[in-house]
Amino acid sequence: MTTQAVQAQIQLSTGEIVDLQSTITDGSSGELKTSGNVISGGGISAQSLGTYADGKTISAILQPPTPASGSISWAYLQRNGAILACLPVAAHGVVSQPIPFAIRLRAGDTIQVFTRAAAAPRDVSLNVVTQSGTHAIFTAVNSASTTNNLTHILNSQSLGENLANQRIMSHYANSTNGATMRGGSVLYINDRGLPAGSCIAINPNNLQMQPNSMSTAVIGLNFQASTVTTA
Repeated sequence: MTTQAVQAQIQLSTGEIVDLQSTITDGSSGELKTSGNVISGGGISAQSLGTYADGKTISAILQPPTPASGSISWAYLQRNGAILACLPVAAHGVVSQPIPFAIRLRAGDTIQVFTRAAAAPRDVSLNVVTQSGTHAIFTAVNSASTTNNLTHILNSQSLGENLANQRIMSHYANSTNGATMRGGSVLYINDRGLPAGSCIAINPNNLQMQPNSMSTAVIGLNFQASTVTTA
């Protein structure tokens, strides 16, 4: 199996800068831990972010999770086995400004990431936040010239099964092959087969990912998050 060296950097409300770096096996999720490799002889051992910064608050993401090569499909802050907060992903040299954040950490909180060996895989990932504060990530590997339905990364539920009767307030999607997707977007398909909303897919190799609140929707039980590919 191939691996990726993934790194990230965050700022805490205390002003501390935390560098994170771990080697992740491609095609599976792994934990991104603290790193002492900022300078030779750095004194921070590899540990979970929540263990290192228990009770402290993340105030900004200075560098989203970024692979040395290959790509990252999704990342999130995990608490008690669930998604506490979606995290943007990036490519080297693309991030242009820090991303404000406000999460108070607890012991046991971890950062989880999913990597691919290819720099331009056919993965597409949708990150959403609802009016109730629920964070969720849905993903698929796009097949050519067909409709692809995204499912939740933890329980494989569809968009409607996971978020029925909730309103999406903010969302962002990432894919390196958006040019093959109609509208370059993930579509929110309702129970009549019509798009009730959509989220443009950003290529993290070209542009920094930022949440937006355009074309959101109230999700019904039978809704799907889908891509329609042309190639």
